[in-house]
Amino acid sequence: MIDENMDMSAHDERDPNPWLALLLDDSIPINHATKLALMKDNSSKSAKYLLPLVQLWSKITMFFIHIFKFFFPKLINSSKVLHRILSWGLRRFVSPHANLLIFRHFNIGTEILQFIGGNVKDVAIVGNPLKPKNFEDVKDDLFLKHDLNLYNFVIHLNRQLKEKNITIGRPEKINFDMITEDRFDHIDFPNRWTNILDLRSAIELFTPFYQLFLTSNDFVRASNSLQLDETIAIYTSQILGTPGHLGLINNKHPMVPVTTYSAAYRLVLHGLAAETLHEVLVKMKLNKNSDGILTPIR
Repeated sequence: MIDENMDMSAHDERDPNPWLALLLDDSIPINHATKLALMKDNSSKSAKYLLPLVQLWSKITMFFIHIFKFFFPKLINSSKVLHRILSWGLRRFVSPHANLLIFRHFNIGTEILQFIGGNVKDVAIVGNPLKPKNFEDVKDDLFLKHDLNLYNFVIHLNRQLKEKNITIGRPEKINFDMITEDRFDHIDFPNRWTNILDLRSAIELFTPFYQLFLTSNDFVRASNSLQLDETIAIYTSQILGTPGHLGLINNKHPMVPVTTYSAAYRLVLHGLAAETLHEVLVKMKLNKNSDGILTPIR
């Protein structure tokens, strides 16, 4: 079903809606509710008119914070204050579509790591699952923990692989129990007149606060963690034996770090990569027969 803002009856062949075209296209695997939210986010007035101004402000602000942090690296460091600002900002100013994308990201990211950890034989990784259900959960260092989880997961996984002299491979029976189809209907995101910010504008606005209130190590690590998209995708492809989805990864080459000034844009790509990988796993779970053997995805 096409959303009222993406109505086929309003299609003009001389002026086609690019977001309608992408909404109808099924070449890239992605949850429909997520895609609809993303397309409505892309077509919002905030993305059209506010985003260019916010991006300019963000880059200039980050430059001066970079200088400030060079001379006073420990003067302002408070993850607690940062996450209270993030929680308040998400609740007050971010659109429901953008909030849906943000909250989904933490949940599916947790499930992807659990999928990898649960399908590597003789490896036990406890982890720190993050599945926020409301804005209060954001205050518990949610964004910082998400970044730490990625690096800690890679370290613990590979330490055990080396210690036990084993490699990641396709198991006899793939475990999809941790993969869910949560539509997030249980979360009622605020939709007041102030909730107008699109996803990219929100990220661009929040990034300087992230840089200001975190240590340099935390901020740089958070930026570099985006390139672990490739690493996580490779782990998954080794388990599934189907490397085709690696072509959907844009944040690559984690051994060659990228400047933090591009972090906001790469964060959106990171979210898209997680969504597509999660949808691949969901489809495989739905196409698994009672013996645990995967059937072709249609």
